[in-house]
Amino acid sequence: MFQPISIFIGLRYSRSRSNTGFVSFITFFSIVGILLGVASLITVVSVMNGFEGELKKRILGIIPQVVVSQKDNRQFESWTNLRATLLQQPHVIQVTPLLETEALIQSENSLQGVLLQGIIPQYEVDNIINNNMVSGSLESLSSKPYSLVLGQTLAIKLNLVLGDSVRIVLPNKTVFTPMGRIPVQRLFNVTGIFNVGSQVDDSIIYVHSKYGAKILRRKGDGINQLRLYLDDAFNAKKVALSLQKNKPIEHSLEFITWNESQGAFFSAVNMEKKMMWLMLSLIVAVAAFNIVSALVMVVIEKQGEIGILQTLGLSRSGIVKIFITQGMVNGLWGVGLGSICGILLTYNLNTLLAIFSVSVFGAGYSAQTLPVQLELINVLIIMLSALFMSFIATLYPAYQASKTQPAEVLRNE
Repeated sequence: MFQPISIFIGLRYSRSRSNTGFVSFITFFSIVGILLGVASLITVVSVMNGFEGELKKRILGIIPQVVVSQKDNRQFESWTNLRATLLQQPHVIQVTPLLETEALIQSENSLQGVLLQGIIPQYEVDNIINNNMVSGSLESLSSKPYSLVLGQTLAIKLNLVLGDSVRIVLPNKTVFTPMGRIPVQRLFNVTGIFNVGSQVDDSIIYVHSKYGAKILRRKGDGINQLRLYLDDAFNAKKVALSLQKNKPIEHSLEFITWNESQGAFFSAVNMEKKMMWLMLSLIVAVAAFNIVSALVMVVIEKQGEIGILQTLGLSRSGIVKIFITQGMVNGLWGVGLGSICGILLTYNLNTLLAIFSVSVFGAGYSAQTLPVQLELINVLIIMLSALFMSFIATLYPAYQASKTQPAEVLRNE
């Protein structure tokens, strides 16, 4: 096959075994350095993507992504019509009615503050809570009056099991009695326990909205919020801005996104992810720039051959191409092998951790595995970035080689 002379010679130099042992040693470790850096970057970024995806699913699956309410927090008179309109908006895949208030939950042994959410189970079929029930079900909220579903962590703290009775106290809602003004309270039966695996397991309880409305002294189902589920939780701001401009049905609506309650937490996670990108990219850069040392020594070793090639008519740009080719071959080996190792390591990471009995989450969480989400776009970005760093590393040695003066070099040959 026909090849340009510069590329042909560069490939011959890269395969040549006539280099000194020290040059071969530096070349080998520059390839290994790129390999390890690329493999590490692919693996760590995949784990960070997995953690971000789990946070989105476990936290944003429960915490409303966009909440629609009225400015004075009044109860919706006809939320079904508004729900139908909201379902037609871009990025909105589900809309569920919600009643929400702060409450205290009291068992025989303990008392804790929680967020009480009144829901209508028929709209929560695909809810993450419904898919992570440990015992009981969300449907029991409809079939059993004054029933309650809570997280497993909260149930353990309060020493509760299915069938137990707990007292729900509304500290912000009081009534007059012969004993004076006291908080509204009511006994509920535990009919379901869920375990999502996040901090909401001990901070949120669920009741049917009509029973929540009764203890809040509201009419009907008491719905005063609509919760929007989106195709991507990070579209929340865009959806809220669009709804604020259109103002469907009513003009007194407020749109609150999850960014206001959980934005700082996810910003910290995003910052950590970017810092991991930066640190591991620097490792790849250091490994790539080892190519500079190897090529500089090759240029010194090949001075005589460079002079001969120039006397035979090879231009300076041709000399530059020779050493860029040789350096890029090393870079391609490192990036190619590193990508293969990184992908294999990513897919088998949990298996390897299990084989070596390594528990990332600690002794009490040995059954949990690292969430891994390998994305092709990230692999391509890592590969192209490493190749670009390798290319930059070849420029200085190649330029120095092109400055070789044939007369001076060949004088002593």
